[in-house]
Amino acid sequence: MSMYYYGYNAGGYTTTSYGAQGGADGGGFLGGSQAGSQDTPGGTKRYGQDTLRPVTIKQLLDAVFPYPDAEAKVDGTSLTQVDLVGRVSTVSAQATNTTYKIDDGTGVIEVKQWVDGDAPPELQKYTPKEGDYVHVWGKLKEFNNRRHVGSHVIHPITDFNEISYHLLHATAVHLYFTRGPLGGANGAAVKSEGQGMFVDGGYGATNGAPGAVGKKLPPRISPIARKVYEFLQSTPQNNEGLHVHNISHQLNIPANEVFKAGDELLGEGLIYTTLDDETWAVLEY
Repeated sequence: MSMYYYGYNAGGYTTTSYGAQGGADGGGFLGGSQAGSQDTPGGTKRYGQDTLRPVTIKQLLDAVFPYPDAEAKVDGTSLTQVDLVGRVSTVSAQATNTTYKIDDGTGVIEVKQWVDGDAPPELQKYTPKEGDYVHVWGKLKEFNNRRHVGSHVIHPITDFNEISYHLLHATAVHLYFTRGPLGGANGAAVKSEGQGMFVDGGYGATNGAPGAVGKKLPPRISPIARKVYEFLQSTPQNNEGLHVHNISHQLNIPANEVFKAGDELLGEGLIYTTLDDETWAVLEY
């Protein structure tokens, strides 16, 4: 299935494709451009106009459906296919599909993965379990005022850099649509109300954005704990904070040393746990 991928840097789109196993609304395969076609109010079809956009879950929850069965809109732009990352909090298996609740720190949404019992073993889908971090490609749907993403593809995240990259990519695309191309005449445009990316609704809201000024650390704090604190303070992130393994990988410090540093910082009231005991954020007063 071919589709356009948002290219914010050049003010246009680049073409890409991926093999989609299973539809967003049922089992089986989607083939050709018809797979992504949508009815318009006039009853005509739009072929070959699919787009794939990186988003946060809050953007999906705040998206606007102009009319029933229409494509959702974020920042005034239609969403055909979406691209999100997050942590699986619950798994619910049914006869025809498995529903995952995905949390990315900005919100929680259900992702449905349809069962394809006829697929050969080499094409069997990856099935996430609770606690897994995943990358999802699919379509946002709304039924009875409840929203879910019908997944085309779900991949496990093994490199936590992928989470940071996704959030940066989603931010860049959001700014492209709300403020115009980099260096363009619309650089001072104001974002649409209700179309923020993060929990507080700010277009670039982060915990510990680059350049944030942190509190003075007590002299008893160890050098590694200082390094971890400074990393948490200066690294772009959402309200979920950062996982221990991500910190360990980025700083090239063994995970057990990061855990010790975290215990120091938690004991001093400098950081707090968010999703679980291994995900931390800076405590700001």
